[in-house]
Amino acid sequence: MASISASLAVSAPVEVSTSIPNRAFSGLSKSASFFAPKSVNPLAINNGSRVNAMLVVDPYSNLKYETLSYLPPLTDEQIAKQVDYIIRNGWNPCIEFDRVGSVHRTNFSGSGYYDGRYWIMWKLPMFGCTDAAAVLREIAECAKEHPDSFVRVLGFSALRQVQCAGFLVKKPSV
Repeated sequence: MASISASLAVSAPVEVSTSIPNRAFSGLSKSASFFAPKSVNPLAINNGSRVNAMLVVDPYSNLKYETLSYLPPLTDEQIAKQVDYIIRNGWNPCIEFDRVGSVHRTNFSGSGYYDGRYWIMWKLPMFGCTDAAAVLREIAECAKEHPDSFVRVLGFSALRQVQCAGFLVKKPSV
């Protein structure tokens, strides 16, 4: 231990080169470009790959209601595939509707209370459903009965006692 500390105490002299004169720092040169030049067209900005930047948020009507609501309206075939996924996982499809379609505060403005958290259930959950076509028929019937409402499909797990899937299938006709 003593030999280690003794060898650390002795150091070789450092040779300083005087061939490079010390100059005062005068700032960055104008040719050094650390930032990309600003584009005139903000949509012309790219992210370094072949994909260009695109507008993802509309700041004026930015309401998103449920999963997949940012997509164009789903076709019956796409809805059937989502319902098949719910059925394959052993979940029970359920159809709900609501006129507002989002969480809001109408009756009470206290903390933690929101209206619109729970939607109105269309009939009962479809316990034991094995056919997506039956769910599509119920969606069409609900949409016909309530044309001014949002309609969504949920998948409930009887084992976990929770909602495991949910997506919007219809927005109100304007």
